[in-house]
Amino acid sequence: MTRDYTPIPCALYSEYELAIMRRRPLRVRWKDRYGMDRVETLKPTNLRTRRHAEFMIARNQLGQRRVLRLDRIIEARERCEA
Repeated sequence: MTRDYTPIPCALYSEYELAIMRRRPLRVRWKDRYGMDRVETLKPTNLRTRRHAEFMIARNQLGQRRVLRLDRIIEARERCEA
C-alpha cells in the first residue's frame, strides 16, 4: 500500500515539526486514500514513519484523530487560534 510513497522535502517536514512544537493548528488540504479532496483544521501532534512512508498524527476541532500520509497533503497553512 505504501510502495508508491513519495518522500516530501526536508524543509516541509521541518515545518510540520515546528507546528507540533508550537502547538499551532494547520488548515490542511489533502487527498484521502480514496482520492477525494478533504479540508480540515487540524492540530498536529506527532510525525511517524511506518512501512517506508511518513504520516502526520493530528486531531481535528472535535478531537477526532486523523492520520495523514505526508505525500497526500496538498497544502497546510498555519491558522491563528480564535
